Amino acid sequence: MDLVTPNFGLIFWQLVTFLIVLFLLTKFAWKPIMNALREREASIENALSAAEKAKLEMQGLKAENEKLLAEARMERDKILKEASEAGNTLVENARNKANEEGSRMIAQAREAIENEKLAAITEVKNMAAALSVDIAERILRKELSDKQAQQELAQDYLREVTLN
Repeated sequence: MDLVTPNFGLIFWQLVTFLIVLFLLTKFAWKPIMNALREREASIENALSAAEKAKLEMQGLKAENEKLLAEARMERDKILKEASEAGNTLVENARNKANEEGSRMIAQAREAIENEKLAAITEVKNMAAALSVDIAERILRKELSDKQAQQELAQDYLREVTLN
């Protein structure tokens, strides 16, 4: 049972050894260990602070990106709207110009038709007059071959001229 119960001398020397080791550790190792722990704690705090700053900066950049994206979308919509309006205006102008040109061409065609119609009517009248004169000339030659018929016809014309 001696092994289990320590005697006074052993306890004394263990206590003296412990105190010497404690003194040496306090004198030479405790300050560097504590300084290393403080430095480690400070570096961890700095890292956490930097991470928090980075997180806030990322949130700011994300908000700015979303704002720029929204502005870009609005600009795109504005450009598309302007392009659509310009296209509609161009189509409308082209349609109006085509309608005006069509109306002008129809008016010119009607005028040309009217002119051709008048020319055709005049030509028909001239041909009818020439034909009438030719027919009348042939009839008169045949009827006026004798002198008596010529005198009667001349007197009929004179009576008609004075009456009108």
